[in-house]
Amino acid sequence: MTQYVYGKNVVRSLLEDNKKIYEILLADGMKDKEIETLIRQRNIKLRVLGRKKMDQFLNATNHQGIAAKIDDYKTYELDELLESIPKGKTPLLVMLDGLEDPHNLGAILRTCDCVGVDGVIIGKHRNVKLTPTVAKVSTGAIDTVKVSMVTNLAQSIKYLKKQGYWVVGADLHNSRDYREGQYDVPLVLVVGSEGFGISPLVAKNCDYCVRLPMEGSVTSLNASVACGILLYQIYNGRNPVDF
Repeated sequence: MTQYVYGKNVVRSLLEDNKKIYEILLADGMKDKEIETLIRQRNIKLRVLGRKKMDQFLNATNHQGIAAKIDDYKTYELDELLESIPKGKTPLLVMLDGLEDPHNLGAILRTCDCVGVDGVIIGKHRNVKLTPTVAKVSTGAIDTVKVSMVTNLAQSIKYLKKQGYWVVGADLHNSRDYREGQYDVPLVLVVGSEGFGISPLVAKNCDYCVRLPMEGSVTSLNASVACGILLYQIYNGRNPVDF
């Protein structure tokens, strides 16, 4: 199966990384000398469309005038993901429970790439998939961060615990301050949906939950923002700065 992904950064990353591209779509009048040079160097089939026709073809208006036809994004079995983690590294995984916004997933993948997360686990149901919007927002991280799609998150948590992982949920209820968490162990960070947080069954199977302090009138953070703060707290704990 193939799909079209779009956005200048997404397509440039695919070209620079020599990913397999079947076709490039350009909107009439779109100019980017660097991308055009890369297309010519790789001798990729090029098709120019009017802006309105491109909008209709991609069913999107935020494509920035360029799209690439590529294979569907690869997902991994959970065991494949675990086996790919380098020996001697303290593993860090992110599990997403019911995340529905592709912009949040793209932003989370981007942060995961930045802090060296070993993989992201999402559910097959009630969860956004790897879409062109996710690819665009991730700015290439969709190709660098392995994603595993599982049928049952709670059962996957139980399996990961048997493999020696601690599972920490991000939740406001029955939780400790995020600065009190223990993060120097093989870890799975669980982040819930934008509106409902972690499901009760998933929360029940976590070893413990952490929360971010809310001092103002707003009672919650965007899922990708919360995930980013927690990931950098974990990174900070594992990689202290020597003064």
